[in-house]
Amino acid sequence: MNALAYQNRSITHHINEHYQAGLEEQPAIAQGIVSEMMFREDQPWMSQLILLPLLRQLSQQARWQLWITPGQKLNRQWLVSAGLPLSKVMHVQARHEQQPTTVSAMAKALNSGNYSVVIGWLPEELSDQERLLLQQSAEQGQAIGFIMRPVSQVNLSDRQNFGLKIQSNLYH
Repeated sequence: MNALAYQNRSITHHINEHYQAGLEEQPAIAQGIVSEMMFREDQPWMSQLILLPLLRQLSQQARWQLWITPGQKLNRQWLVSAGLPLSKVMHVQARHEQQPTTVSAMAKALNSGNYSVVIGWLPEELSDQERLLLQQSAEQGQAIGFIMRPVSQVNLSDRQNFGLKIQSNLYH
C-alpha cells in the first residue's frame, strides 16, 4: 500500500471516530448555500478532512447526495470507509470540457429538493450568472452545493494576495 493511500485511510478512520457521536445533534440546514472549495490534486486528504463530517451529517437526511465527477468513478469502498451510505449516494460522470452542462445539471439537482448536497468538479471559475443560478437553485431546494476546483501551484501563488488568513490558538 503506498504512503498516500495509507494516509488517506488513516485520516478517514480518524474522522469517522471523532465525529460519529455528535452528528445527530447538529441542526439541519435551513436554507440553501453554494460554496467553492479550491484544492490541490496532490493533497486530496485536505478536502476530505473538511467535507466528510458535513457529508456524514447530511446523510442522516432522507435526501440523496449527488456527486458529479470529471471522468472518474467513485470508489465504493472509500465511500463505505468514509461513513457515507451507498444507498444515498448518486454519481454522474461528466467530461472536463462540459462545464456549462455540469453547472446546468447542478442547478437542476439543487433546485429539485431531492438532494441534501450536490458536489460538482469544475475546472474553471464560474461566471457571475452561473454562480447566481446555483445559489438561487440551492435556496429553492434547500440544499448545499459544493464546487470543487483543482488548482495548480501556479494558480495558488497568483491568489495568495487575495487570501484570507484566519489566526487560531489551535495551531500555535
